[in-house]
Amino acid sequence: MSSKKSAPQRPDQTDHLPEQSRQALHGFNKALDDATRMVVKGLGAERWQALTIPLLSILLSLLVISVVILAFGNNPLEVFSSILAGAGWFAKSNYGGGQSQLTDLINLATTLTPLLFAALGVVVALRCGLFNIGIAGQMVLAGFIATVFVGYSGMDALVARPLVLVIGVVVGALAGALIGFLKYRFNIHEVVSSIMLNNIFMYVVAYIIKLNYHDPVSRNMRAASSDARLLTDPVHLGEASARLPVGFLLAVIAAFVLWFFLTKTRQGFEMTAVGKSPKAAQYAGIKIGRTVVFAMALSGAMGGLAGVTHYLASVPSIAPNVLPSVGFDGIAVAFLGNAHPLGAVLAATLIATLSTGATYMSSIVGVRQEIAALITGMILLFTACGGYLKSWLENKKSMIADADRAAADRAAGSKGGDGA
Repeated sequence: MSSKKSAPQRPDQTDHLPEQSRQALHGFNKALDDATRMVVKGLGAERWQALTIPLLSILLSLLVISVVILAFGNNPLEVFSSILAGAGWFAKSNYGGGQSQLTDLINLATTLTPLLFAALGVVVALRCGLFNIGIAGQMVLAGFIATVFVGYSGMDALVARPLVLVIGVVVGALAGALIGFLKYRFNIHEVVSSIMLNNIFMYVVAYIIKLNYHDPVSRNMRAASSDARLLTDPVHLGEASARLPVGFLLAVIAAFVLWFFLTKTRQGFEMTAVGKSPKAAQYAGIKIGRTVVFAMALSGAMGGLAGVTHYLASVPSIAPNVLPSVGFDGIAVAFLGNAHPLGAVLAATLIATLSTGATYMSSIVGVRQEIAALITGMILLFTACGGYLKSWLENKKSMIADADRAAADRAAGSKGGDGA
């Protein structure tokens, strides 16, 4: 009888090592395998990956930044805590006149509001498979029109502030709908048209400002009246006083409303379907053109709200020939938030914290403010690797499952041999 030859056994690569070293190496490998299994088990659930992968990206970026800060001879914990204190999350050692931890938090909310609106605009477009890179231009146009028609009108605050918000929604929606129409009707890619419109809006607005609304002292557009600005009258908080941002709660509410709209309504489902597969959506009877125009209009409406809450709250007035960085930061926030409205709230809070806390960090720790921008960039870099992390998790899950099945087969075989 011919016997089947068994496959040659792979030699152990550690045979040449001393027994103590071999045991230590096997122990290390087992610990590494256990740690990998723990990470895969914790992060591998697809239901929670929209949250766990961005959090892992942030953690890895902070570890790398900590190494960089140590290389400059500073304490990373001191740098991070000073940023949080500067943004109002921790109490400072001392405050100037009329300032407190609460006023720092209010300043954070004021900075956060337009950033969140801009991110929501990008998120809406991404859900429909579109990339609205024109948020900055929509901000300029909405802020300019609101300032001209309401900021210089002398209206009472009870009328002016709601009207500013309405103008922001309408102007931004019209600008966004134009991009969507060009996309559907003439097949002009939304990135190309939005970049061109950014420059058109910026230069047209700058020309009109220099022609009619130029402030010779600041060289910016003349500031709007206080009644038209999206800040309340000064509110006294103990010994401190602050002007609360009118749009902050509106931005948070908008995030929850958009989440409900995109996940629970028919039109939100149609937008998501068009974003995933336009051909399949069209086959299912969804009107592609109408959906694309509506999605860009809704995205532009968020961009318009970002514009009025930026130019009529965060900054004094519009600077000619300058696109607001908030419009582009909103793109980064949207991706950091995993293109999810509620994720955008958390991501915008993080980026706004780094931005507002940088000045205090620089003055207290002696680290240049650019380290905050470096932290932001590192977070976004690791976030961009989210696809790789997800793929790595899937591969590890498959490898662990195969190893467990092989171990189970070996155990069953050994039991069968013992029984025989």
